[in-house]
Amino acid sequence: MNKAKIKIDKDFVIGQIDNRIYSSFVEHMGSCVYNGIYHPGHVLSDEQGFRKDVIELVKEIDVPMVRYPGGNFVSGYNWEDGVGPKKDRPVRINTSFRGIETNEFGTDEFVSWAKKANTQVMMAVNLGTRGMEDARNLLEYCNKPSGTYWSDLRIKHGSKEAYDIKVWCLGNEMDGPWQMGHKTPYEYGRLACETARLMKFADPSIELVVCGSSGPGMATFGEWEAEVLDQSFDLVEYIAPHQYLSKTNNKNDTKTFMASPTTTDEFINKTIAVCDYVAAKKKSAKKINLSFDEWNVWFQGGDAVEKEKRWHYSAEDAVVAGGMLLSLLRRADRVKIACQAQLVNLLGPIFTQAGDMNGAAWRQAMFYPYMHASRYGRGTALRTVVTCDKYDCELYCDVPVIDSMAVETQNGVTLFVINRSEEQVAVECQFGGYACGPKPQHISLWDTNKFAINTFENPDRVVPKNQTDMMCEGNTISAKLHPLSWNVIRI
Repeated sequence: MNKAKIKIDKDFVIGQIDNRIYSSFVEHMGSCVYNGIYHPGHVLSDEQGFRKDVIELVKEIDVPMVRYPGGNFVSGYNWEDGVGPKKDRPVRINTSFRGIETNEFGTDEFVSWAKKANTQVMMAVNLGTRGMEDARNLLEYCNKPSGTYWSDLRIKHGSKEAYDIKVWCLGNEMDGPWQMGHKTPYEYGRLACETARLMKFADPSIELVVCGSSGPGMATFGEWEAEVLDQSFDLVEYIAPHQYLSKTNNKNDTKTFMASPTTTDEFINKTIAVCDYVAAKKKSAKKINLSFDEWNVWFQGGDAVEKEKRWHYSAEDAVVAGGMLLSLLRRADRVKIACQAQLVNLLGPIFTQAGDMNGAAWRQAMFYPYMHASRYGRGTALRTVVTCDKYDCELYCDVPVIDSMAVETQNGVTLFVINRSEEQVAVECQFGGYACGPKPQHISLWDTNKFAINTFENPDRVVPKNQTDMMCEGNTISAKLHPLSWNVIRI
């Protein structure tokens, strides 16, 4: 059996974790909205058409904020189409995903849904086919209490109280040639700057997120961040990198797939480096932080929307998604917002029986690392020191078999550990400066079949289990980690 050692110490402080690092994302893509969070006529939907079972699962994760309405979708979206009486709303082509958008669900509905799900709204504006005035009008509609055309229109539509949305995204993935209104770094930087200026004239209390690179492999990565921030630095608080890890790109090689979150660490660190370069260039003490507002494991075998039935996350996928969560926590000093994409169905930790008026909602395998991190990972991020075996694979060298992060919480310490190996590992965890307490807990998520998934017929195939073979002596805990497993050790 392989062996490993993890050292945690209360002085290994990285920084305070912003709870918004556990946020998510809802887009008009696939059945995330329609037949996902919104399904009028379903036996479990409320009077507004919101799936009550989905809302309860969102509450179970304790999602602090949800980004809306995109994503690629927002770059061709007229927000005015999704407010007011539903009978008057126009039907449009969903040019992002080659479908039809009825606009039955829009801003008013999403804000109402978010309140029921106990989450905040992160709103994106269209800087693809539209621009700064439309963004300002949407902000006025949402945040101005009353007394102006757009705020009074919201009141007319039935919402007397302002929505008071505090975080706004200035477009989406504008570096991508697939994006409607794709721009050069200079073109986007100038537009983002002037849009930010106008929006903050309207509401100085908001925080703004400027588009970063759509992935570390983009040809303009680095150059994009430098130019965009050079233009918009004084008016924005965050830059948004995006990344999806794909087993298809990694040729279904488990060792390579398990190692792929190491690229997330590198992507984050390089993005921060460019942010600090621009600050140094401007001789400014201001820190631009990261809103990593799209991340996940991505199935890339064909048209994603048409093959949504194949978007069931396996036990193996869940471990890799957990690895991305650890990467985010490792730079909690600068990653302040992150959105797992998406929340329901396509790419989601929550799945529904689409089209079935009596169908259930269930938790995918990756639901559990996300839930564990959100519920048990709020507090102060602590660096861990790991001694373990390493391996080489097709794309990476010297990959540690064990990845880990610790969080000091109000109730003690949580240690998140991933075993990337297909063999069991005996791990010794030393908690410096802490007492293990009377009832330490070890939760493990794994399966004897790494490709096992949760389905409508068998929703509990891949679920976390409490482990009973853990030993505690002083400030040291010894535990056995299952192959390809996500683990939570709490003291």
